[in-house]
Amino acid sequence: MKSGILSINKPEGISSARVVARIKKVLNAKKVGHTGTLDPFATGLLLCAINKGTRISRYFLDGHKRYSAQLCLGVETDTYDLTGKPTFTAQKNVMDTLKIEDVKKAINSFAGVQDQIPPAFSALKHKGQPLYKLARQGQKIQKPPRQIKIFDIRVHHVKLPYVDIGVYCSTGTYIRSLAFDIGRKLGCGAHLSKLCRTQSSSFELEDAIDLDVLEGFDKKAIEQRIVPLSECLEFMPEILVDDPIIQRVKFGQKLKKDDIGPSEASPGQSIKVIDKNNDLLAIIQLSENRQDYNYSCVFLS
Repeated sequence: MKSGILSINKPEGISSARVVARIKKVLNAKKVGHTGTLDPFATGLLLCAINKGTRISRYFLDGHKRYSAQLCLGVETDTYDLTGKPTFTAQKNVMDTLKIEDVKKAINSFAGVQDQIPPAFSALKHKGQPLYKLARQGQKIQKPPRQIKIFDIRVHHVKLPYVDIGVYCSTGTYIRSLAFDIGRKLGCGAHLSKLCRTQSSSFELEDAIDLDVLEGFDKKAIEQRIVPLSECLEFMPEILVDDPIIQRVKFGQKLKKDDIGPSEASPGQSIKVIDKNNDLLAIIQLSENRQDYNYSCVFLS
């Protein structure tokens, strides 16, 4: 079975882990994982790593994401989304005086670098336990704020109490927390009522396949949808090597800068090592001394 990344259009009402389990079953693959969780109520792009693709999953965790979301103004919930229990409802006079222009202005103000507090119901861990499990047991743990960046945020449609927005953001951004913060800024409260991920790193939803459709394919047809390892990391600089260097990589021997040739990479930056067939052999990083390289992953067996 081929290794790489498979783009899935996740349906509503299923967990990311369940999507992975269904793909693993239909492919009979040894390893399948995903590169970033989508909540069960959310839909859209879920990147699934197949076999050796699971070893490059971490490189997508730092990638930027794009979402289409819907906010419901006037009600806060404990989970910050439609699955939670209401914790606050704005008075009718507050909602009646809410102006569309004020809503747009408040939402637009969230563009840029900012600190965001992750929701208590999240997959982040505290002492080895996911926060959402602790929260369900009545232990709400508040993690410290984390710096995020909203590269672009815009209002697509307003029909109060619902507001449709588009968000392009850095890794680690919680759209549920964004919805909560927008509601607080408006003074009426809000929660996330819909969410669809439309982009992750260089992958886009329009290139993804519906899970139900995929399960109707045979293995050969599915393999044709898997993006090879070397093409998954197009954002990463690459080095083409010949047979002598390939042998050194195979046996984990130290690579010197003179072996590789000139490179504009900075220390710690990840670099793809590929062969003439564009197969990914390894991912390496330039050492602090700038004279040799450290291995991050080796894919030759």
